[in-house]
Amino acid sequence: MRTKKIIQFSLFLLGMLAISLTGCKKNTSSSTQTNANTSSIQNQSSDESKVDQAYDEANNDINNALNGPGALKSTESIPCNANLDSVKINNDTIMYYITYHGLNCNGHLVRYGRVEIKKHVNTYWYQAGTSIICTYINYRVWHVLHPEKAITINGRRTYTNVTGGLLFMLGQYMDSIKHTEEGYMNITFEDSTHRTWWFNRHIMFTRVNQMLVLQTSGFGAADGYDNLVKWGVNRNGEQFYDQILQPNVFKQHCDWDPCAGQRKIMIPGANKSATITWGYDDNNQPVTGDNCPTKYKVDYTINGNSGTIYLFLP
Repeated sequence: MRTKKIIQFSLFLLGMLAISLTGCKKNTSSSTQTNANTSSIQNQSSDESKVDQAYDEANNDINNALNGPGALKSTESIPCNANLDSVKINNDTIMYYITYHGLNCNGHLVRYGRVEIKKHVNTYWYQAGTSIICTYINYRVWHVLHPEKAITINGRRTYTNVTGGLLFMLGQYMDSIKHTEEGYMNITFEDSTHRTWWFNRHIMFTRVNQMLVLQTSGFGAADGYDNLVKWGVNRNGEQFYDQILQPNVFKQHCDWDPCAGQRKIMIPGANKSATITWGYDDNNQPVTGDNCPTKYKVDYTINGNSGTIYLFLP
């Protein structure tokens, strides 16, 4: 993927040079793109996509498991290469663990580590307003094609079923189900960089053609920014803020890749920002219908220089 990105950006620069040599009129945006170093923007967008992918994989597992009235569903809901264990009740709280030890069911992510789920004994996930606490314990994830780019997540979040209802009810008994989540993630990247990110997210589930679709939006606020889905310090040591401009859409039949929506990453201390638009194909064209994306668009501004690049999904 990194080689493809470098080749793509190099071809873009060559195209700009060819235009100037043939005497065509060039606009300000084109002339300033060649002066901007986009590596940190590319790293940030890629890092966030990898974290989202790893995090949402576990999130879907938790949703599948929390599909019973009293506790968790039977073992048929447990993901591939994982175990579900419960421990004894501690006062008014019962704890469950999902322990990962290999490939996910789609065969594209390898996962190790554990997720702890805590809930009150006398609460039921299908009831509106029910909350659980999820703790990620050395949750290590990498794509089968890129084992050298593994990330490890430790963190905690509060997960609330706002509307009530269970996912199997979608399309029959409910049109949508809304959840919220808020918490933090301690992330260790493949270069051993360790960072803490905070997040606040609304999630709305619907069903289209028997397949789940989820939309996300941010409700966090920090340092004068609102509608944040994430914020913290990136691997380069820069304070960043990630704001959702249009709900981000993820589709089950596309392996939960982001298929539509916009978000904006702001790094004010370095005078950088980037608007990310999801849902592009190999030819840098918007996907249509049920087609799944392979790329996304990044419109960046760096120290007054602006431009557009297309990156492959991680």
